[in-house]
Formats: sequence, structure tokens, C-alpha cells
Amino acid sequence: MSKNVVVQALLTRRSVRQFQEKQVSDEELKTVLEAGTYAPSSMGRQSAWIVAVQDKALISQLTKMNAAVMGTTNDPYYGAPTIVLVFGPDLTQWPNAQLDGALVLGNMMNAAHAIGLGSCWIHREQQMFATEEGKLLMKRFGLPEGLIGIGALALGYPAGDSPAPKARKADYYRVIR
Repeated sequence: MSKNVVVQALLTRRSVRQFQEKQVSDEELKTVLEAGTYAPSSMGRQSAWIVAVQDKALISQLTKMNAAVMGTTNDPYYGAPTIVLVFGPDLTQWPNAQLDGALVLGNMMNAAHAIGLGSCWIHREQQMFATEEGKLLMKRFGLPEGLIGIGALALGYPAGDSPAPKARKADYYRVIR
């Protein structure tokens, strides 16, 4: 295993599904969000939009919306004190929007881990923000029209130890020379 700190962070990051109630600091949040803005994007378009939510009432609303898509009442954000939403252009306007947004989410997860925060990628934002309620929220967030939800991060301080990594499959990669 490499001793490089960046590679170490990439190899040791795990999805966190239990969070402390303590809110992340403004400086930590800015670090994570800024890392998202430096993710690669197709043709350098920077097509993604990032919205961090720490308002408890709004987190409750987002939790209910996401749970409804899942058909459950469980908290799909695992009680995280911050939810980071990523949006991108409708795929008819920019076919690489989901890929660009995925890279933003990946950068933010790795940055969060590198500074001692935990995160978990959450799905169903596309369905959530396709609803009238979701469209009203996007307007409230000051986002331009024509965007779709890409995904979200549950973000906060981990409660407990990181889970052990799953074994990597033996034939995961190949080198062709």
C-alpha cells in the first residue's frame, strides 16, 4: 500500500451511515464544497451546482421526500447534520451532466474523509427534484431552471469506527501491454 497521503485517503475512505449530532464547522464545509468545485468536468464546463443544507426543517423535508421515493419512512441520510445536494443540467441539454455531478460527489467524499469527516453517497435526488415540491425547492435554492438532481452526500462527523473494507475481487483490473 502506498504511503502517499492522497492515495491513503482514497484507499481508506468508507461510507459512513452513523453520524454525531454535532454540525460540521464552516471551514470544514467550505473545504469539502471547494473540493467539489475542482472535480474534473466534461469540456471544463463545470456543469454541476452544489447546495449544502444544514437547516433542520429543510433536512427533515428532504428526508421525507427521499424516503417517499424509496417507499419507506427510514432516514435515507442517516441522521447526518449536513446534506450536500448536487444538481446538473437536464440530460437533453448536457448528456454528461450525471457524469460531471458524480465526479463532484466523489471529490467531496474524498475531501471529507481526508479532513476527518464522514460521508455517504445518497441516490434518488433525480426523482425527488422532478416533483413539484422539488422544483419549488430548487427555485428556493436560487438555482437556474432546467436542472435535475444528480445525487447527495450525507455529511458529518462519524459516530463510531469506519467499517472494514470489503475484499476486492481478484480480477478487478487488468494491464494489457
